[in-house]
Amino acid sequence: MAGLLHFILLFFLLCGSFILILSEPADDTTTVTSTVDSDAAFTTTGSLFLAEKTTEVPTTGFTTSYSKTTAKPPETTTTAQHVTGNAGKTTERPVSRKHAEEEEEEGPLELECPPLGLESLRVKDDQLRASSYKRRGLGPHRGRLNIQSGIEDGDIYDGGWCAQYRDRKQWLEVDARRLTRFTGVILQGRSSIWSWNVVHTYKVQFSNDSLAWTPCMNGTEEAVFEGNQDTETPVLALFNTSTVARYIRINPQTWYQNGTEGDICLRAEVLGCTVPDPNNIYPWQTERTESRDKLDFRHHNYKEMRKLMKSVNEACPDITRMYSIGKSYTGLKLYVMEISDNPGKHELGEPEFRYVAGMHGNEVLGRELLLNLMQYMCQEYKRGDQRVVHLIKETRIHLLPSMNPDGYEMAFKKGSELAGWAWGRYSYEGIDMNHNFADLNSGMWTAIELETDRSKLINHYFPIPEQYTSEDAFVASETRAVINWMQNIPFVLGANLHGGELVVTYPYDMTKDWAPREHTPTADESFFRWLATAYASTNQVMSNPDRRPCHNKDFRRYNNIINGADWHNVPGSMNDFSYLHTNCFEVTVELSCDKFPHASELPIEWENNRESLLVYMEQVHRGIKGVVRDKDTEAGIADAVIKVDDIDHHIRSVSDGDFWRLLNPGEYRVTVSAEGYFPSSRRTCMVMYDHYPTICDFRLAKMPKQRLKDLLAKGGKLPKDLQLRLRQLRLRKLRVSTKAINQRRTAAAARRAKRM
Repeated sequence: MAGLLHFILLFFLLCGSFILILSEPADDTTTVTSTVDSDAAFTTTGSLFLAEKTTEVPTTGFTTSYSKTTAKPPETTTTAQHVTGNAGKTTERPVSRKHAEEEEEEGPLELECPPLGLESLRVKDDQLRASSYKRRGLGPHRGRLNIQSGIEDGDIYDGGWCAQYRDRKQWLEVDARRLTRFTGVILQGRSSIWSWNVVHTYKVQFSNDSLAWTPCMNGTEEAVFEGNQDTETPVLALFNTSTVARYIRINPQTWYQNGTEGDICLRAEVLGCTVPDPNNIYPWQTERTESRDKLDFRHHNYKEMRKLMKSVNEACPDITRMYSIGKSYTGLKLYVMEISDNPGKHELGEPEFRYVAGMHGNEVLGRELLLNLMQYMCQEYKRGDQRVVHLIKETRIHLLPSMNPDGYEMAFKKGSELAGWAWGRYSYEGIDMNHNFADLNSGMWTAIELETDRSKLINHYFPIPEQYTSEDAFVASETRAVINWMQNIPFVLGANLHGGELVVTYPYDMTKDWAPREHTPTADESFFRWLATAYASTNQVMSNPDRRPCHNKDFRRYNNIINGADWHNVPGSMNDFSYLHTNCFEVTVELSCDKFPHASELPIEWENNRESLLVYMEQVHRGIKGVVRDKDTEAGIADAVIKVDDIDHHIRSVSDGDFWRLLNPGEYRVTVSAEGYFPSSRRTCMVMYDHYPTICDFRLAKMPKQRLKDLLAKGGKLPKDLQLRLRQLRLRKLRVSTKAINQRRTAAAARRAKRM
């Protein structure tokens, strides 16, 4: 029956005129009978393609159906021409789209149809047309929701579409490339630090051939929707009745006019459901929308995230452990999922790895990918996937899906399309956590400038400044929790997952002298480039040479990796802190152009990133590893310093004496030293291209003084060889001191004789 209905609709579209009677509308509208020409768009009731459970909700004089979840709809306002009772006279008035809060539970508005993909770039540049545009950088391809401009006005990366002319004949057109049931539009102003351009009201038209156009109606009048009062807040307008067509136009009616400078500029997203194509009329529409993995692909709020993590732990109790590292400002726990063959314990020689997501609460893809990853690893381990089994047995993996749960809850309540570019980015206190770690770079560079003897400089394990650790320091509770976590677990490798771009950045993130941007490499530049490339080259979108830049920088020219400071200056970043204060190497992965992808896009985002997530974890086994032991007792030596020739960055052994030094393939000369021990002789360690580390163990001999301290501390007697050695040291010290005294006496006598 459904197939027959679709055939009838397509037949009417292609073969002639028809009359379609709309279903009973909501109370505040009137029944509309529409005669539509074969070349025009045809209108259908919003209930034709609805899910079973829907609720009619008034929207600025229009109605639409949407699924009701545990949601509190965002507050937006639209304007329409409302028919009055006075002989067809019309008035324009704004109507709030705010629902009674006491009747709603927390959660986002679940839109009936997903976005077409202007923001996520599923809609290609050649699908966007405009009546006119001022210049290439303000062309229709820039009229995408949340697109960000470059710093300079006039370049090719401006922040929206701007018409060349200022009249009501201007439009931005989207070609869906197949029949689509359009349900709404989301509008923003232009992104610019120099200009203020917003569209206040607009109309919408539909077409099947881009020649004949039918307006969106409100009763018997052409609908006028309210746009923006500021440049950043996304404003949603839902149509009174959904309309099936191929093309849609946004036609600005009024806009901000600053004398003669007020241009017509906007950014937009279009909501629409694809009409089924049973006869394969659109064979080119073969874009994948599903994943072969059976995972929970949806956005999870705090409660749902916790529930999912518990379910993974229950499904795989032998290899998982769920724990908390602290709480957010509002008291939400920072949950971590550990995946290991011996959860809860650091095993000798087994490296520790971490992924951190949700540092910025509105950059949500990383959160969902880590939830997908823990489900996937549990399923594949039980299925016997040898790659996953080996990774779990040889690595202790920690996944923190939400570092900023307070910010996420704010963005989640707005929903994927209405959260905007910054809503929920910061902590509850307004702190940007990626600038909130201790700035250790400045102290390091100051010491380098002041100290002429480089042998006296430290190059690792930089202490945290005392003022940063005080209770009065402006440090988020979430940041403090993560720092404590980093100090308690000897992480070797990590990555923090962000959104809004497609690139992998590596330290340093902070420039010297606070320059806006400047390439600022670490001593491990080559290995960081290896790490970044490992992720970027296996990511299906980043590695696509034909992909479009997200916003205002084309990272394809850098092979989708870049030194963080060469992109923009970020003092107090997690990457720099991790490198300078711990043994852990860390990069930032910008996962997608869209910070908050619609739930329908999550399966494909998982497919894009699954291999990258696994490959990057496997890099923790690249380089050398070993155990530093006491030569006499075979006990592990903690805090031994591992030095690699020609790399001015050392690492340290952990409590059991084991260490991991990440290195590219090659031949390295390694020296180990520890307090109270003679340094090891320089040793050659060869790193191969294999996916396992080279073993380089070291045994250190105690200095006699340290042996003496240890023996006396235990209340033991000194062995004869040590007594003899100690006597020889005392005699040597006595001879040296006597010689010095005699020299001073001789010199003093000579001076007296000279004066006489």
